[in-house]
Amino acid sequence: MDTAGMKPPGLLQGKFIFKKLPDGNLDKNKVVCTLCNAELVYCRSSSSLKYHLNAKHPSANAEDAGPSTDVARGKTRRQTTMFECNRGKPVSTALSAKLTSLLAQWIATSCRPISVVEDDGLELVLQAATGDPSYKLPARRTIMRRIHDQHAEEKATKVEKMVEARSVALTGDHWTSVNNDNYLGVTVHLIDASWELHSFALGVMKTEERHFAEACARQFLDVANQWGITDKISTIGTDSAPNVVAAGRILPFEHLPCVAHVVQRAIMSLREGGFDGALAKCRKVVGHFKHSPANSDELNVQQSSLGQVKESLVQDVPTRWNSTLEMIKRVRRNRDALHTTCLCRSTNLALPTNADYEKLAKLEKLLEPCRYITELLGGDKYVSCSVVLPALCHLQHAMNISDDDPAYIVRFKAAFIKDLNQRREKINLEWLKICQSDQKITAFYDHNRLWRLL
Repeated sequence: MDTAGMKPPGLLQGKFIFKKLPDGNLDKNKVVCTLCNAELVYCRSSSSLKYHLNAKHPSANAEDAGPSTDVARGKTRRQTTMFECNRGKPVSTALSAKLTSLLAQWIATSCRPISVVEDDGLELVLQAATGDPSYKLPARRTIMRRIHDQHAEEKATKVEKMVEARSVALTGDHWTSVNNDNYLGVTVHLIDASWELHSFALGVMKTEERHFAEACARQFLDVANQWGITDKISTIGTDSAPNVVAAGRILPFEHLPCVAHVVQRAIMSLREGGFDGALAKCRKVVGHFKHSPANSDELNVQQSSLGQVKESLVQDVPTRWNSTLEMIKRVRRNRDALHTTCLCRSTNLALPTNADYEKLAKLEKLLEPCRYITELLGGDKYVSCSVVLPALCHLQHAMNISDDDPAYIVRFKAAFIKDLNQRREKINLEWLKICQSDQKITAFYDHNRLWRLL
């Protein structure tokens, strides 16, 4: 019988036919899709052919599958994801308890409002993360109870550390919130048996009464008594506010004023050096760009055109350490960009002159050692008492007056050294000397023993 005009036998209801060779025979190892003429390898299994239909011709496959299948309803077959496998599976009791604890920790450590557990968006996020659409956030009362439990556990850990410590030191500071409420924060510092430094807050208490010396001393003692460490406190460090210094004389432990505060107070001597005019121009320039987004955007354009990094200017604040130095650095670094921007926008802003920039350069050189000292003494991951006296000597050396100094630099250095020396006499030098070396400790006690004998 003549088979030349016959259609090759097909597979899967004729959607695939065997490939016809030039000699008229059929290649049983290859098939051709009748829908797209794609050529596929046939290995006696129709799995790959069905996959081709599902991927390339879902509508044609749906017609044959019948109206009751997912394909007939417009859905394509694919591998189930891990998220879909977990969907509908309820969160275990252990995981739910862990999520509640983590939420409580997040709310407490990040100062989030308790009402965040009523946020629908957060609940949706956790439902998606756990794969359980029925997961519900814990109630406020549950979170509050868990926060109190975590506080009790953390307090027990801190108490254990202080019980094991032979002595501890305190630092404290009074501060005012944005609501004009007064608070006292007290931090303890100790070294454990492994010579590891630990620092943690003992409390932040709201203070209602006036900050007289007696009230400040009583507040520190109340915190120490609450934690049972009164007999272990060796020193207390504070700023140099007169009421706190007076409270330090009342307290039964040694008082050490913060030397970083002392240095920052001495920096105020720059008013004596004739820098007021240059600094006033810097502040006006910074304010001009800080209060105008258009000017700030134009400054960024000029910075890019000059190949500089885009950066905003910094306004100095009396209570923010080293902010004057950072303001000077930014203004000097963007000198060309500032001048070009002012020319482009035709402003009448009084920019620093060449003489002003020369003064600012000299002032930056003088303030840089002060920044280094304050950052060194302000570290909270290491003990810094032993570097106080060498740091002060370094400042003395940096402020030595030379023959090349102009008159305004001489005035600044003289005022700085005078102010620093006056404050230095009030920073408990005897205790700072103990920290220098073993030899000095021995000499200190030998001196005291000899003085008692005499």
